[in-house]
Amino acid sequence: MKIVILDGRTLAPDRAAWAGLEEFGEVVYHDVSTAEQVVERAAGATVVATNKTPIREETLARLPELRLITLLATGYDCVDVKAARARGVTVCNVPVYGTRSVSQFVFALLLELCHHAGLHDEAVHDGEWTNQPDFSLRKTRQVELAGKTMGIVGYGRIGRQTAVLARAFGMDVLTHSRSGGDNSPAEGVRFCGLDELFAGSDVISLHCPMTEQTAGLINRDQLSRVKPGAFLINTARGGLVVEEDLAEALNSGRLGAAALDVVSKEPIRPDNPLLKAKNCLITPHIAWATDEARGRLMETTVANVAAFLGGKPINVVN
Repeated sequence: MKIVILDGRTLAPDRAAWAGLEEFGEVVYHDVSTAEQVVERAAGATVVATNKTPIREETLARLPELRLITLLATGYDCVDVKAARARGVTVCNVPVYGTRSVSQFVFALLLELCHHAGLHDEAVHDGEWTNQPDFSLRKTRQVELAGKTMGIVGYGRIGRQTAVLARAFGMDVLTHSRSGGDNSPAEGVRFCGLDELFAGSDVISLHCPMTEQTAGLINRDQLSRVKPGAFLINTARGGLVVEEDLAEALNSGRLGAAALDVVSKEPIRPDNPLLKAKNCLITPHIAWATDEARGRLMETTVANVAAFLGGKPINVVN
């Protein structure tokens, strides 16, 4: 059996890290693949593993031996799951590997917006503290989270864990879920409509999947409802946000700041308007990438293949 890894570099560039799949057959590893290379590289494969390399209907039509696509991620918008189902191809993802890592990163971003620790460290090393008389050098406003409200858009695993951390910081939590969410939210967590969430939150954190319904969810109309000076955090998908509208809200001062680990086109394009927007912190899609999370991702990928070959597939999304 042939197993093809289309884009393994971001998960584990060391070929030895993929040894767990070798018990099932021949493993062909690629650092990265374009959409145009998929048919050639996956020819004859029973199993294909992909992170971001797109697999569309026209590609599936040219891979008659393919039986399993295993995502090296939670999101599966890069695969045409309907077309895969129609052709009898099972699609699996890794649903829980990054829950704690991503929610932790939300607060890494949020605390940077509150305190700008990196900026103050740079000032110290540049001699600014040494060359002034006061015991304290404050270059930015400092913000305490206790008593403020976090709005969480999407109340799945990561949204719930983010709510737990928010409560630990003494924050109240509003949440909105298109699927209806959990009927028994934790203490201090209240479900509400999206408009109410935007109007009532000091911090808004996005945790919903990227679908036809959520694409461009954060747009000029929605941003016009935010509490003046609020923070927006996105560790979910860049396409949830209309980036021109977000840049406008930041530059006008309507929104206090944004912290983004994802953008609509990755790697980020040099003409992305957010690169020049005021008070916009951008990190290069690393919330998922702790050593621990990547280890869990690899373990589940191997388990997905084993379960499928055993006739009882797990983590199926189609």
